[in-house]
This record gives sequence, structure tokens and C-alpha cells, in this order.
Amino acid sequence: MVITSSLATFGRYCLFIRRVFAMPDRWSIFGRRTVQEIGKLGIDSIPLVIIISIFIGAVIAIQMQLNISSPLIPAYSVGLATRDIVLLEFSNSILCLILAGKVGSNIASEIGTMRVTEQIDALEIMGVNSANFLVLPKIVGLVFFMPALVIICMATSLIGGWLVAVFTDIITVSRYVYGLQALFQEWYVWYGLIKSVVFAFIIASVASFYGYYVKGGALDVGKSSTNGVVASSILILFFDVLLTKLLLQ
Repeated sequence: MVITSSLATFGRYCLFIRRVFAMPDRWSIFGRRTVQEIGKLGIDSIPLVIIISIFIGAVIAIQMQLNISSPLIPAYSVGLATRDIVLLEFSNSILCLILAGKVGSNIASEIGTMRVTEQIDALEIMGVNSANFLVLPKIVGLVFFMPALVIICMATSLIGGWLVAVFTDIITVSRYVYGLQALFQEWYVWYGLIKSVVFAFIIASVASFYGYYVKGGALDVGKSSTNGVVASSILILFFDVLLTKLLLQ
């Protein structure tokens, strides 16, 4: 039963995505809505990203220093390890898991509320492709802006580790900065950006799917929002493993 239900849900999701990626009826309206979604889903998330990144970067630097106490390991390894952890995993996978809770629940609850208040039905009666009109700007906006959030996360996380070096005596600033520069691989940055684009599509499309097919009242909107966040998180973890295998051979 679980497998059958999952396959049915996946098929319904594929049909939903097919409707979403139809040609917009009016490009001017699509453009305005996309800009609005970039502001609502992306720019409004910047303060949360900065706060989380600074503290996580600081914690990573502290833990690296406390756990790397062997005299055989160079002191600059703290900066190097902090940089690689941030670039490879935190700035894309962990950040997107956090944003799945904030952005995903926002999308699912917004579209779910429109469904239960019959606003989507009104769009369908007027001959509007409601899936395309409501969902495509959200997907395009989040996919477009997610790499910017990831770059901000990378920078502020490394600044968080630098602040630890400045305000504590755990590690010197010069050694931390040298560690950030040592053995740098540019591909790690592109790897994080590629993953973030995939994860952004998952967050926006899955949350929209669960919100679009809500049945019932306000309580069901909350349940659909929770289901959307859970499904997005699971898919992000799955594709994290898959993309890591494909991109880091």
C-alpha cells in the first residue's frame, strides 16, 4: 500500500509539474510575480541566513580547534576544515533543509489557503492555468535567488569562524586566514551552487504540490504544510547523496 500510494503521488506530482511549466499567458504578469516571489522567498530570508551562518561558522571553528589537538596536524587545519565543511555541506544542504522549513511551509500554506478559500477554483473558472500562474513564479524566483543565498551563507560562515579567532585565543587570525586560503579548490564553490539550484526546485515544487491539492479546511492546510516540509527534507537528503556521488568523483 505504501509503495502504491507513493507511486500514485509521484505520478500526480509529474502531471502537476507538466501543468506548471506551460507557457505563461501573459509574460508581463509572470515577470512581476517572479520579482515579487524573489523578494518574498529570497530577500526576506537573508537575515535568517546571515544569523544562522555566523553562529554555525563560529561553532565549526571552535569544534575543529578543540578536536584537532595533535602536534602532527598543522594549526592552519582549523581554517581549512571550516572552509571545506561550509563549502561542501553546510552552505547548500543544511541551509536548504532550514529554508525548507521557512520557505516551504510559507509556500504550502499560502497555496493551500487559496485552495480551501476557492480562489484557485475561481482562477480555473476564468480559464487561467492556476498551477502555472501561482507556482511557476515561485519556482523560478527561488531557483534564481538560492545561489545568492548560498554565497551569502559561505561568506558569513567563514566570517563567523574569523570572529572566533579575533575575539578568543583559540586560534590566531593569521593561521585561520591561511587555512582558508590553503589548498583551495574552486570546484567546491560550483558544487555547492549546483546543489542549491536542485534543492531550490525541490523546495518550491514539492511545497506547492502539497498546498495545491489540499482538501478540507484550515487544519488540513497545516497538515499539508507539514507534509510538504517533510517530503522536501527527505528529497533534499536523497539528492544530496546522489549529487555528491555524481559531482565529487
